[in-house]
Formats: sequence, structure tokens, C-alpha cells
Amino acid sequence: MSAGGGTRAIVAALAANLGIAATKFVAWLLTGSSSMLAESIHSVADSGNQALLLIGGKRAQRKATPEHPFGYGRDRYIYAFIVSIVLFSVGGLFALYEAYHKIQHPEAIESWQWVPVVVLVIAIGLEGYSFRTAIHESNHTRGKTSWVQFIRRAKAPELPVVLLEDAGALIGLVFALFGVVLTLITDNGVWDGVGTAAIGLLLVTIAVILAAETKSLLLGEGATPEDVRKIEQAFLAGEGVERIIHMKTLYLGPEELLVAAKIAVPRSERADEIAAHINEAEARIRAALPIARVIYIEPDIYHPGSAPPAGAQTADAAAPTAHA
Repeated sequence: MSAGGGTRAIVAALAANLGIAATKFVAWLLTGSSSMLAESIHSVADSGNQALLLIGGKRAQRKATPEHPFGYGRDRYIYAFIVSIVLFSVGGLFALYEAYHKIQHPEAIESWQWVPVVVLVIAIGLEGYSFRTAIHESNHTRGKTSWVQFIRRAKAPELPVVLLEDAGALIGLVFALFGVVLTLITDNGVWDGVGTAAIGLLLVTIAVILAAETKSLLLGEGATPEDVRKIEQAFLAGEGVERIIHMKTLYLGPEELLVAAKIAVPRSERADEIAAHINEAEARIRAALPIARVIYIEPDIYHPGSAPPAGAQTADAAAPTAHA
């Protein structure tokens, strides 16, 4: 997934949310609607989240140092996790608190009654534009993968975060519109509180999903089964590699994969021949999977009956070689 696509989606979402937040705050000040206040805070939280994603993307570009020899690619995961916390606390919990207060002490919308409706309709249009941009950028890399699988498997966190935020924002605007319109029709402020509560529950749900996915990335995820097969085929495509004894992979960042493998080499080969075959294998792996930028290969003699260590990703560690 290209960082450029994610950045375009973030910038589009940030611009939309800043404009939406300003108009929602004006509507809240004019009407006192709790749904408008909850949506205003939601838009402010979203704007802050997009700024955090941009900061994380910038910091992840720093070069490796002796203290951080594998670079700073995971900064993008850290900032995405912070986004989930902000969305949960600032967006979701605040909306639930405001809903509780509004339901306990309902107030009808007395002045500028139809301003919130106009503002919410405009906001739906702006959020729709942002959501469309996120979908367009995601489709470049999603392929035939379902949206659920795309969000679960994506190694770059920006687009899934923006997709979920924009989807949540659109649904939340519908909830807010529902609460405001029913409050105006019935002159009962409880409906405004109900709409606010629905927004809060929605934001908390999205925040939990984001936290779970980014936590998995922070802990460290390996390559997908498809990419593991590409690496195995690249290993076995040349001479000098009898089999893969075991292999592990780890994402150091969204666009950088570490590959560590122990391979079986012929007993009769000299050290210089083994080194040449290892270099050739590294070149084949990088050609098959360009994100495999850090590769460690340990040559060994295969002993039949030896079991791979726990966590090895090779599909069949004791499979025979694919070449003659």
C-alpha cells in the first residue's frame, strides 16, 4: 500500500472535518442541541486523529540509528493506536456522557430550529466526499479482497483508520439527523439525547475495532500466506538451497518486511559457493517481494526428523526442493 494514497485520504478527511467541525459548533451555539455538540466534538477528534496520522507517517520516515537499527516504521502503528484511544475517550465517552445528561434533563430546540438540519445535510455531503476519496485510494491496493478482510489484513494503518472514521462519521450524522428531526417534530429533547447516545456507542465500537487491529500490528505480524509462498518459491528457485528448514517473517513497518530463515545446503559445497547461493537467494526474494528489505539467512545441514521451532512460518519445512 502506498503511503501517498494514505496521505491523500488523510488530507481530504482533515479538510472535510475542519470545515464540518466549525459549522457544527455554530449550529450548537445557536440551538443548544446535544447531538450537534456530540457531532462537533466528534469532528474535532477526527481532525486531531488525522493530524496524528500525518505526524506518524512523517516520523516513520526517519533513518535507522544505532539505538533503533530497524528504523522507525512502527511509528505509524503507534500513532494509529493513539487515534483509537482519542476516538474512544474524546469522541465516544464524551458523547455518552452528554447523552446521559440530555436524557436526564431534556430540552427542546427553541431557536434557529432548522439550522441543525441544514448543517447536518451539508456535513453528510462533505463526509461523503471524504469517504469517497478513502474508498478510491483503498481500491488501488484492495483488489478483490472484501472490505472486512482489507481492514483486518492491511499493514499500513492509515487507510483502514480513515475508512472506519469516515464510515462512522456518516452513520453518526444520520443518527444526529434522526435525533434532531424527531426533537423538532415532537418538541421532546429526549430524542436529541437518544441520537447522541447512538453516536457515542458507534464511536466506542469503532475505537475498539481500531485498537484491536493496531494492537496486533504493534505486537508484530508476519507476512501473509500468499507472501510466504512467494518467499519459499524464491528460495527454492535456484541452486544451492536443498530445502527451507524453518523461516520467520515480521513487519518492521507497513512497507518493510524482515525475513529470517535457516536453509539446508549441500554437504559438499565450499564456503564461497554457499555465500554465492545465499546472495542469489536474497536477490530472488527481493525481486519476488520488494518489501522484503531485511533478510537474514543461516545455512545448515538438514537432519531428517528435526522439527521446526515454534512460530516457523514455512508451510512445509521438510518438503523436498522444487529444483533438480
